[in-house]
Amino acid sequence: MTPGSGLQAGLKNRHLSMIAIGGVIGAGLFVGSSSGIATAGPGILLSYALVGTLVVLVMRMLGEMSAANPTSGSFSAHADRALGRWAGFSIGWLYWFFWVVVLAVEATAGAKILEGWVPAVPQWGWALIVMIVLTATNLVSVGSYGEFEFWFAGIKVVAIGAFVVIGLLAVFGVLPGVDADKASFGNLTSHGGFLPHGPGAILTGVLLVVFSFMGSEIATLAAGESEDPERAVTKSTNSIIWRIGVFYLGSILVVVSLLPWDDPSIAKDGSYVAALNSLGIDHAGQIMNVIVLTSVLSCLNSGLYTASRMAFSLGERGDAPKAFARVNSRGVPMTAILASVVFGFVAVFFNYLSPDTIFLFLVNSSGAVALFVWLVICFSQLRMRKIIQREAPEKLVVKMWLYPYLTWATAALIVGVLVYMLFDTEHDGRQTVLLSLLVAAIVLVIAVVRQRLAAARPAPAAESPADKVTIG
Repeated sequence: MTPGSGLQAGLKNRHLSMIAIGGVIGAGLFVGSSSGIATAGPGILLSYALVGTLVVLVMRMLGEMSAANPTSGSFSAHADRALGRWAGFSIGWLYWFFWVVVLAVEATAGAKILEGWVPAVPQWGWALIVMIVLTATNLVSVGSYGEFEFWFAGIKVVAIGAFVVIGLLAVFGVLPGVDADKASFGNLTSHGGFLPHGPGAILTGVLLVVFSFMGSEIATLAAGESEDPERAVTKSTNSIIWRIGVFYLGSILVVVSLLPWDDPSIAKDGSYVAALNSLGIDHAGQIMNVIVLTSVLSCLNSGLYTASRMAFSLGERGDAPKAFARVNSRGVPMTAILASVVFGFVAVFFNYLSPDTIFLFLVNSSGAVALFVWLVICFSQLRMRKIIQREAPEKLVVKMWLYPYLTWATAALIVGVLVYMLFDTEHDGRQTVLLSLLVAAIVLVIAVVRQRLAAARPAPAAESPADKVTIG
């Protein structure tokens, strides 16, 4: 935890463990995987494997820096120290912007499901109720956030685990009472081959699945409010490989094995619902709606927490209003939480008032932020490793593999994905990158102007917040 930050160590080890596990399981996995399967066929497995490898490498770099210096600002605070105030300011505010837009997207998704169950309450009403409940949860204490997330993530983990086990039993023909006539590993190659649309579809698939992985880094932000930050970061970093392997690759493998990738029901009902329906499981759609709703609530809960802690960290470093860095008697940064949720409410309002213009701009202009964050983590780690080695080498309890070569290779891969997106007009990749770059450029200009204005002013006698960031 950042010394003197005022945040309290209210997260238990079990909270951190489940936050780390649940962080890689977003609603996008359930909702968005069908379009990826339609685009790349069974080859979507390679898309997930490629992005999964990218996330593992980025999380290893972030784990190295966060284990040495756990802080609520995570990669933004590391960028501040390693690259300069402009970098910490820019990536911190972009990340905050990403999550407050996610609040609106997820609140709307949850409201649609709830309206289907209770149509007497309008969709906007459900969105309002969901936002108010989870705002209250975050305002009570960090422990209440952790407890809610523990159960939300637990339901997701159990649901996907059960899906993988049941699906594999059906594929092997040993699931009692089920006649899964289409289930076979032969589905991976028998309908036009493993790559029915050619190798290029793998990269297109990457564009469709990359954003469903955002959230892996939440555990490093939350570690600053845990009982043992160093242990929490180390554990979450070391377990990322099996988490992605089981929950993403495992579940998608089951889907494309239970049904041919070109089965119409995958596009019509969604990949997971179609897979469950193929096994004759009653009420599969409603079961999946409950799981998706849980994922939406989990994402909302974590999104509000993450946005508020980033705002808190920016306030601490003087890059946001000082009020953001104030906490109440329970160690909760109320102003940072309320500021984040207000923007979320405004975005929800725009989703109903102007879904095809203002809200679409907000979504697209935040779409590539995940890749920007990962790229900044790469460059921060290249510099931060030298700083840690010089100042506190004993803090290198987590090390990036094959440093610096694998770090440079990861950065090159991220740049490659961004460049490929610029040529993707079919799935709005170009628009997403260009709008995200526009917003990033605006934030970067503000950061540079602020830094130059600060440099022109007489230096204060007291130490600046950025200078207080120390390793250890």
